[in-house]
Amino acid sequence: MDGQPLPYFQPLIDTATGRIAGYEALARLRDDDGNVRSAGPLFTDPNVDPDDLLELDRTIRRLALERFRDNPAGFLSLNISPLWVSRLEPGAPLPSLALMAEIGLPPEQVVFEITELQGDIHQLKDVVQRYRQAGIRIAIDDFGAGYSMLDRVLALEPDILKLDIQLFRKAASGTGNSGDFVRALALMAEKSGCWIIAEGVETEAELHFALECGARYVQGYLFARPKENFLPDDAVQGTFSALRDRYVHDKLAERAKLSSLRGSLAQLFSELREWLASGAQPTQLPSPRQYPWLIRCFLCDAHGTQISPNYEWTDRQWRADPRYLDHNWSWRPYFYQILAEAGEDSRVILSNRYRDATTNQYCMTSGLFIDDSRHLLLVDIDIAHI
Repeated sequence: MDGQPLPYFQPLIDTATGRIAGYEALARLRDDDGNVRSAGPLFTDPNVDPDDLLELDRTIRRLALERFRDNPAGFLSLNISPLWVSRLEPGAPLPSLALMAEIGLPPEQVVFEITELQGDIHQLKDVVQRYRQAGIRIAIDDFGAGYSMLDRVLALEPDILKLDIQLFRKAASGTGNSGDFVRALALMAEKSGCWIIAEGVETEAELHFALECGARYVQGYLFARPKENFLPDDAVQGTFSALRDRYVHDKLAERAKLSSLRGSLAQLFSELREWLASGAQPTQLPSPRQYPWLIRCFLCDAHGTQISPNYEWTDRQWRADPRYLDHNWSWRPYFYQILAEAGEDSRVILSNRYRDATTNQYCMTSGLFIDDSRHLLLVDIDIAHI
């Protein structure tokens, strides 16, 4: 463990203002030649003496608190390992609280970031409650990485959840189903009153995904690398504002696409109503050439029971698939969203996005009530072709 311990600080950007709201303190070691390296790998090395690690951790924490004491505003996030918590005697004074009192840093300027959730959850919960009673906020790191840890997260009732960096990056890249999973985690955090931190933000696409997930703070090389010194509060405000404006512009463009889609759907439904009135022969269905996003169309009664086959464009012709006749879809989230609009025959209704179980595509479903709301015309839409 050669080298001089020192804290580096990486800013956390408030997405509401674009200003630096706080910093995470990170452990570094400086060698005799002035080269600085991360001390992080030492904390996962089984060959390093735990007592040496504890001493290093406390040294870094003291230095970070002393440096931050003179910062006029914002908060400092410090990593707390349950490994150190497990070594405390029940009811014993908490060294971090004693250190803060000695240095004179107000508790409301400190966030303790729990780096893992192993060990005795009851002891950890007790210590977390004591931190919170002192006025310190609690964050959970790597949220989403350990699915079995969800009960432990809920037990600690954190103020902040920090998305697992690998899961976040995979989701932001659009790989697999991780995007929906992370959005669901973010929604759960929002409903439980937690703020989200997205760390490891290195690209504009990752920032856009963080904003889509409702992240309150973002952290990463896109804005600033960890440094030994602090930055002015507005150091990245201009950069962030420009990036946020582009995100809003992209979202408005998406809304414009949906508006255009609604116009095309109105035309399609008009053609489908004429098709039904003329005998509903599959060969007479409208050409899909001007509707490249069309997956299938079908008819249900007002209660959600399918009364026609699925009509799908396959091998340059319409094919009828009767397998889903008499299936009731009223329980599907996208479907009862549409059923809630019953009674408005002239209104084209569009569901939220979902993953279609049959095709594994991301879809939306659009519906139009007809025949005085006795029947419901439906079309499934492939989002990739909008």
